[in-house]
Amino acid sequence: MAVRALVYAVLGGAALLVIATVASVLGPALALDLYTPPVAAWWTVFTAIAVQGVPFLLLGTVVSAAIGALVPAKVFSRLLPRNQALAVPVAGAAGVVLPGCECASVPVAGSLMRRGVAPAAALAFLLSAPAINPVVLVATSVAFPGQPEMVLGRLVASLATAVVMGWLWVRFGRDEWLRPPARHTDPAASGLRAFTAGLQHDFLHAGGFLVVGAAAAATFDIVVPRSVLDLFTGSPWLSVLLLALLAVVLCVCSEADAFVAASLSGFSPTARLAFMVVGPMVDLKLMALQAGTFGRSFALRFSSVTWVVAVVSSVLVGWWLL
Repeated sequence: MAVRALVYAVLGGAALLVIATVASVLGPALALDLYTPPVAAWWTVFTAIAVQGVPFLLLGTVVSAAIGALVPAKVFSRLLPRNQALAVPVAGAAGVVLPGCECASVPVAGSLMRRGVAPAAALAFLLSAPAINPVVLVATSVAFPGQPEMVLGRLVASLATAVVMGWLWVRFGRDEWLRPPARHTDPAASGLRAFTAGLQHDFLHAGGFLVVGAAAAATFDIVVPRSVLDLFTGSPWLSVLLLALLAVVLCVCSEADAFVAASLSGFSPTARLAFMVVGPMVDLKLMALQAGTFGRSFALRFSSVTWVVAVVSSVLVGWWLL
């Protein structure tokens, strides 16, 4: 069953190319002119982003599903210090060695809280795991060849954001803001069955956002006039804010967002860094997941403050490294 799920996931990635090919073949029959320069450029950008991102998305979801199925949640509570202020950086750093996409980070954080992990530490892990795990960092190095400072910048800015948000919750967080996550257990879902379910759900769910993100990035690259972009690219502050907002709207999976950021070559390195730091921590799908798991009031407060901290961290790290 696990092998079958893996095969389905691989076929899902190949389906991107099939869609593009079929559309190109059937275009004349459907009276669609797919060979005009703008449309050809759109397909080129879309296919490049999707095809580059799918292998890393698949690898990330495989590892995430394996961890969710095989690693007991109580392991985390035993490894974390009892002091919340000390537990926050430890939980944040754990994201470096525990891969997972942002779609899985919310239920994992909820599971940690149910098992006694301090909310501040669980929230730090929620933010760091999808942003600085090995799959994401390798994908970033591939998307930005010869630019190790971009990989280091993403690591430092994302980890700093996660730790700062954890400490802010220790200092200012209130219990009434955070609704205890409901318990969702399936006694039959364990081992290979849990791995299969997790792989299918994570890949299909995140893969859909990758396709949407790639299409949106290609549309943005082709449709938006150069004169409009010049208004933002000419100002380092406006370009950072624009891509930080774009990351919230596009909802690109963290295993693939580096390729989208690399395609936005007209923007400054710091602005593209902000896109990669904000995206795995604050976007529309994450806000919906957080609202459903922890409550609407929490999601609104937490996402808003996280966006501000992520932008500030990106600017500071970009000024330092880039």
